[in-house]
Amino acid sequence: MEVASKHHATEDELQSEQKQVEAAQRDPAHFELLYNNYHERIFRYVYQRMDDKETAFDITQQVFLKALTNLKKYEFRGVPFGSWLFRIAYSEVNQAFRDKKAERTVNVESVQVYEIMEEAEENPTEEKHSQLIEALAELPEDDLQLIEMRYFEKRAFAEIGEILEITENNAKVKTYRIIEKLRKIIAPPQPSPVGREQKRLPNEINRKNMN
Repeated sequence: MEVASKHHATEDELQSEQKQVEAAQRDPAHFELLYNNYHERIFRYVYQRMDDKETAFDITQQVFLKALTNLKKYEFRGVPFGSWLFRIAYSEVNQAFRDKKAERTVNVESVQVYEIMEEAEENPTEEKHSQLIEALAELPEDDLQLIEMRYFEKRAFAEIGEILEITENNAKVKTYRIIEKLRKIIAPPQPSPVGREQKRLPNEINRKNMN
């Protein structure tokens, strides 16, 4: 299933934004426009992953402070400037979890669960719905972030790769491996009738030998 990205930018939009970035690199006063464009999105990204609104605000401010401090190091790579901000946010959120400043939460809507099931080629049922939500909560943090960015936030693999500092192809491979892992959890393979017959066969042979 192809997931339509909500974060796609046209070439003209990318070039226009890059001019804003270059202006801010020359004069930090111009950073305000970028801040206003991305503040709400960065906050939602952070708050989506934790249960503490105040901590989410603090982390969001830290993201923009680090971005402004390191703005001259930013290099355009053909994706929105926001990808660089989300990379900083990704790092700051993980650090907050390591420092025990916030508890990890998974906020998921039913439609998102069904999309994952469709990707895993599973027919949605109430039981599988519950199993999948439980399985998501047990995923390693890096795996969960991939699923959230791809299916909950509708990000393109190119942007996910930019945020996680991996290649686009690597982002695809990792995501599909996680989907396969989830599929096995919600639909574990059943022993085949042939396998069960083979297990019974030795006993039948033994009974014949006893006769």
